[in-house]
Amino acid sequence: MRVTFPGFFDIQVNGFAGVDFNTPDVTPDQINGILPALRATGVTRFLPTIITGPLDRFSACARALAQVDDPAIAGIHMEGPYISSVDGPRGAHPREHCCAASLDDFARRQDAAGGRIVLVTLAPEVTGALHIIEPLVAQGVRVAIGHSDASPGLIRDAIGEGATLSTHLGNGCAAVLPRHPNVIWEQLASDALWASLIVDGHHLPPSTVKVIARTKTPERTILVTDAIAAAGCAPGSYRIGEVEVEVAADKRVSLRGTPFLAGSALTMDTAVANTVRFTGLSLDDVLPMASTVPARYLGMETAGTVTAEWDGDDGRLEIVDVN
Repeated sequence: MRVTFPGFFDIQVNGFAGVDFNTPDVTPDQINGILPALRATGVTRFLPTIITGPLDRFSACARALAQVDDPAIAGIHMEGPYISSVDGPRGAHPREHCCAASLDDFARRQDAAGGRIVLVTLAPEVTGALHIIEPLVAQGVRVAIGHSDASPGLIRDAIGEGATLSTHLGNGCAAVLPRHPNVIWEQLASDALWASLIVDGHHLPPSTVKVIARTKTPERTILVTDAIAAAGCAPGSYRIGEVEVEVAADKRVSLRGTPFLAGSALTMDTAVANTVRFTGLSLDDVLPMASTVPARYLGMETAGTVTAEWDGDDGRLEIVDVN
């Protein structure tokens, strides 16, 4: 069956096609060079994502991204450094660069980015984090909760200050949690929080994807790839910033020598197909979760249209054309 839909809008892309947005010597030419490959997967707009790092490293990456004059780049997602330094919630982010939140630090990072940071992921329990949420929102920056071990009370406080998204809900938290309450339940229960999900078959089991999508509803569920430079490439060794990772034959991305996840090699067309299979939702219900829903969350528009072939029997979406 041939379908046409608005272009995908991915709000969490760390790199693609061999280019890592978190390498301080990344160049605008390199970034421009991977845009056609990303577009071939149906992504017409996205947020390059810079993970936890010191100010000078962040600034070098942000300046390169800010110099790319292409409407496909809708802004920058700053994931960290105001996140938990605890193993588990921290994920693959370098512990030594996790730090307290302050408006002065954010202002320096936003200045380096030329004002293009539009989304910040932070952990409410980090010193200073609750105090910067409302001022960031007042500047037009969306604030998400992620890589956190916050208590339910702190999560509610962050929502009260203006946090509106759970970054890759179900990931970036401790591997073992209290049955209830816990950091997942509290965010899942909040109608004020939208939720982004990495549906690559590795980050979340199908049953969890199904439950989250049912609870949040497709109108508040956002598909992200959390792609690193390995996306669109063969299995092997890659990096995200300072972190060395391995991509297995099944496209599972892990910290080198460990079983711990570190981003993904997912593409959005596959994320959509997986979500249809995992949830039992129709393709018409799922496609907006990768396009108009994230755009609406950011107060932006999608760009262009994508034509694809959908094989419902095999659960496969094949991009045919992007306009």
